[in-house]
Amino acid sequence: MSNESIPAVGIDLGTTFSVVARLDDQGRPVTLVNAEGDHLTPSVVLFDREEIIVGKEALKALATEAERCAECSKRDVGHRVFHKVLEGKQYPPEVIEAFILNKLRQDAIQQIGPFSKVVITVPAYFDEVRRKATQDAGYMAGLEVMDIINEPTAAAVAFGFQQGFLSRTTSSDEPQHVLVYDLGGGTFDVTVMEIRGTQFIALATDGDVRLGGYDWDQRLVDLVAERFMREHLCDPREDPRAAGKLWRECEDAKRTLSVRQKVVIPCEYRGMVSQVEITRQQFEEATQDLLDRTRFTTVQTLKAAGLDWSEVDRILLVGGSTRMPAVRNMLQQISGKTPDSSVAADEAVAHGAALHAGLLIAQQEGRPATFTIRNVNSHSLGVVGIDPLTKRRRNGILIPRNTPLPVKRRRVFRTHKDGQRSILVQIVEGESPSADDCTPVGRCSVRNLPPGLPARYPVVVSFNYEPNGRLKVRVRLPQTHHMVETEIVRENSLSKEHLDGWRQYICGLPPTDYR
Repeated sequence: MSNESIPAVGIDLGTTFSVVARLDDQGRPVTLVNAEGDHLTPSVVLFDREEIIVGKEALKALATEAERCAECSKRDVGHRVFHKVLEGKQYPPEVIEAFILNKLRQDAIQQIGPFSKVVITVPAYFDEVRRKATQDAGYMAGLEVMDIINEPTAAAVAFGFQQGFLSRTTSSDEPQHVLVYDLGGGTFDVTVMEIRGTQFIALATDGDVRLGGYDWDQRLVDLVAERFMREHLCDPREDPRAAGKLWRECEDAKRTLSVRQKVVIPCEYRGMVSQVEITRQQFEEATQDLLDRTRFTTVQTLKAAGLDWSEVDRILLVGGSTRMPAVRNMLQQISGKTPDSSVAADEAVAHGAALHAGLLIAQQEGRPATFTIRNVNSHSLGVVGIDPLTKRRRNGILIPRNTPLPVKRRRVFRTHKDGQRSILVQIVEGESPSADDCTPVGRCSVRNLPPGLPARYPVVVSFNYEPNGRLKVRVRLPQTHHMVETEIVRENSLSKEHLDGWRQYICGLPPTDYR
């Protein structure tokens, strides 16, 4: 395939639904339909013995074969295994994500021909381990992941394109401050961005990787199940199939409650049936604490950006869960502004990813950039050190949260004892001063140090943090020849051999060079 024919493809790999977009011949982002003719592909995988089924049919199977279905795998990314045993096997969550990506790739090939280069989106609040796992999923699915981009940033780029900011003939240098409120199926992000002509600058970001529409669904399931229990003295949630069917009914009911004041939800278990009426008010009262969590995060992020509501030009709603009236009402109440729904809630993120893919391909071909993106890191990055007074493990932060990327930082640590022959550098993410309360990212070591080094000999640790959220670490002992520079060995990462094996199994493609 020649460079000129490389399509610019962006993938929104969502918790509950995924979307693929590309740039057309005029450079406009368009959503590709899947093999079923839909714009949205359910992020559900059915393991039916030797057959792997992804998408709509797998979603249907949740009602009857829940024990064989993997749903919301994005929430487990960064952990060693998916939370559910499937057909007697435990799968790494990025492998399940790879099955979804392979389905998206195969469906897209039917429309645009063979391709491999993509940009995949991730929640802004994803840590470094989860970002690397997402790239690994792309590799196992036969894709070349040129970059990963934060979902709110991608939505802001799509908004900027829609508003004409990316056209040099219509763009203005007058800055706009946009707060992107992104409530998806399984994750929540809020990012404050400054759009200055063709420059997209993230000022602050925060979020929750375990908060989304899924949790609103769960509350609705609980409301119905508790009514059923009062009537029939048994709990339909105890049976995976009954629970799966009830979940599907509640998902539909949640959407109904966004346009109607009440809904009747059927619940069947052990031959007994209830028709449970739920009003919008009851649903909103049962989920008020979830909404309050997003409210608190939104206010804190605006504060971290150094702005107040009067300085925010737009509140951009992204993610299917923002269709709930309570979300819009809450944002309007705290800001005094009407939230903006001008971008397609389900497709804007994929459109922004496609625009970013087009930018990267143009740069590879030597053409000038049409826009630039500057992100911030969503978590503080530090090194585990031992407090000489308390002997406790502490988090020595090198890069605080919301630092503009890319960034290089260094900090001096010291050896523990006389004659120390090796150093283990443990990297963590988190805001707590206690290392035990932070998330391990990875580690690297320096061995065979010169004999006779005194205690408290300086050790210089340097971080190089890239715009895509990838980290390189350098460890150096001054006045010696000992130094290590590496992209860190991550906790919970699959080895190259495992990645290659899964790549062959999932999409039948041979190994390639991959870092």
